[in-house]
Order: sequence, then structure tokens, then C-alpha cells
Amino acid sequence: MTIGWEAEREQVASIMRRLYRMGLTTCSGGNVSLRCGDVILITPSGMDKGEIAAGQIGTVSPDGENLLPGLKLSIETEMHLEVYRNRPDVNGIVHAHPVTASAFAALDRDIDTRLTAETWHVLGKPVRADYALMGTKDLARIVGEAVRRGNAVIMENHGVLTVGRTLFEAFDRLELLEAAAKMTWITHTMGSPRPLTEARIQEMEEVYGRRK
Repeated sequence: MTIGWEAEREQVASIMRRLYRMGLTTCSGGNVSLRCGDVILITPSGMDKGEIAAGQIGTVSPDGENLLPGLKLSIETEMHLEVYRNRPDVNGIVHAHPVTASAFAALDRDIDTRLTAETWHVLGKPVRADYALMGTKDLARIVGEAVRRGNAVIMENHGVLTVGRTLFEAFDRLELLEAAAKMTWITHTMGSPRPLTEARIQEMEEVYGRRK
């Protein structure tokens, strides 16, 4: 059977494998999706994320219909759909459980993205989303509302989610969020952090524009 979107499905699978290879998620954790017109491609549940192939990527309609019933969709499919409903500019979503950033999801403490120019310019200030049970409509609603306020979401006692105009942009943001979490931890352990001043942030935005 021809199901289409072969290159795009390989892109989703490749990003998922890359997340696992880089230690940004576990073999059973996390999910990745890509909006392609009027369908969403998403990693399914019950698959080894380190070995996932293009032919195992699920396909779902914007209203949640599984277009490939032979594949079990991710339990977080509704969360991805809700993010797309709230952010028409977003075409790629990455949700994972990187250890350091997820530690901040279990702390009442923010990841400081102002420690380097790159993390601030790419991420801005991460948004916090209150806890809700994984795979539920409550979690989908809470994250959908949170993502209106930023491109990186810290999900309380759960993990993180990042979005982008492309799937690569979403992945880049997740990788940088984990790097920012490590830098926050390291700088607070080593001494007094020295984040970017408001003047330096303003200079950066004047030269490179504001975050989108």
C-alpha cells in the first residue's frame, strides 16, 4: 500500500533516532511529529525509538483520526494536535525527557537561557506547564495553552516540549534547552552566574530581530 510522505516520515524517524542516540530520551520515551498540510506524522507508542524506521511512523488527521490503523499512535497524540491548533505557525514538535532539563521540571527553579547569546536568541524564556497525567486531555489542554507563550515548555514532573516552524528547528530548541539546563546547573555549582544584561539582550534583538 502506498501511504505517501516517504521523505517526511523518514525525517520524523531520523529525528527520533537522533534524540535517542544523543541521550535526550529513552528507548520508549518521547515523541516527535511533523505537520504536512492536512495530516500530522507522529511517532507511535510501543516502538524502540532508537531503531524506529520511516514505515513505523503514524499518520493522523487534525481531528485525531488514525489514518494508519495498523499503527498505535503515541499516547501524547492529542497533546501534539492541541499544540498545532494553538500555533498555526508551528510545523514540528519534539517532546522528550532529557535528564537535566527534566530535573528542572521537578524543581521550583527556572532554566536560565540568558547565560549565552545563542540560548536566549533561539529559546527566549521557557514556559512552565502545570502537571497533568501523561496521555490525558488535561495535559493536552495545559500544554496547548502554555505553548502560546513560548517555543519551549517545561512540563512539571514530566519532561519538555519544543516547537518550530520546521522539525529541525524544534529539535534544535530541545537540544539547546538541555544545554541551557546543564549550564544553569554548572554555573550555580561553580559560583555566581553572570547572565546577559538587558542592554546586551536589546543589542542582540536590534541586530538579529526578536524571537519568533
